[in-house]
Amino acid sequence: MERQDKGMPFLLQYENVAWYENGVVRILDRRIFPKQKKFVCCKTYHEIIKAIQDMVTQSAGPYTAVGMGMALAAYECKDKTEEKQIAFLTKAAKELGNARPTTANRYSAITNRILELQKEAIAKGQSPIQAAFDDTLASLNRRYSTMQKVGNYLVDLMPNNSTFLTQCYGETIIGAIIRRAKETNKNLRAYDAATEPFLQGSRLTASCFKEAGFDTTVVDDNMVNFVLERGDIDFYTSAADSIAMDGHIANKIGTKQIAVLAKRTEVPYFVTGIPDQDKLNGKAIEIEYRDPEQALEFNGQRIAMEGVNSFYPAFDVTPPTLIDAIVTDKGVFSPFNLKEYANLGKENFY
Repeated sequence: MERQDKGMPFLLQYENVAWYENGVVRILDRRIFPKQKKFVCCKTYHEIIKAIQDMVTQSAGPYTAVGMGMALAAYECKDKTEEKQIAFLTKAAKELGNARPTTANRYSAITNRILELQKEAIAKGQSPIQAAFDDTLASLNRRYSTMQKVGNYLVDLMPNNSTFLTQCYGETIIGAIIRRAKETNKNLRAYDAATEPFLQGSRLTASCFKEAGFDTTVVDDNMVNFVLERGDIDFYTSAADSIAMDGHIANKIGTKQIAVLAKRTEVPYFVTGIPDQDKLNGKAIEIEYRDPEQALEFNGQRIAMEGVNSFYPAFDVTPPTLIDAIVTDKGVFSPFNLKEYANLGKENFY
């Protein structure tokens, strides 16, 4: 298998996303990157769930983490009877698949598929650990390859010397943009919204673009309208944690307000990703609410007076009226006509 992470930024190298080896899954701690390059080492699949919920990894990182988590679960139960192994792995698949509610359908697609492969491996006297690892690696490679198609379509929409604005950290699409820009010799400038409260835009997205040699500028979330009105931005783009078939998308909280501002300033908004054909409309998107204390802290230190309240929805939902196009692996589509995408067939992405 030819690995698709060749030449990708540090954050996107496979071993730095989530990696199983000898009864441990190692996950790069994105909460402290790039200031520190440290890994959280998980010895149980429950520790992986906690790492996902604590934002050690985010964006598409958990897709790999839950797959490697199934390998770890198999290691945990390797000395049990076949019947007890299957029961243990079935429980692990369900719990890992539901680590976060908004993207549970995507996580579960991975864990349920691996569970069936592990059952087959156990029946044949083969290693369910290896079955999970191999499938996760193949899945990771497949997603990188698929998202490269998305990135190609997106970059091909952008004229040379144009500037785009991002929100949060779109994982693989960042690497795909970098690759395509270099292939086509396009000079693109990146403006990255900081993305509170974890600052994924300034810490993760900007780091990837800077590492790749892009002209990269971070703007605080409350500066976005200023740079849009000033005419600094040609395109606004974000990934999506969920794309419903009626064109509603869920992404990191704050995505919608930028979309509103982009529409007002006539800056096109392009969403990247694979539509969730199991979600018929925006009402099917469940919004995760995180611990409100996380919105009152920075780097583990409280930034507000004791007694001050907060709340923290992790995502917001942007309607199709604010989206100019959804860029997929099969081309560029109107958010109002994703049935056309579905008519092209459903492929195994996760």
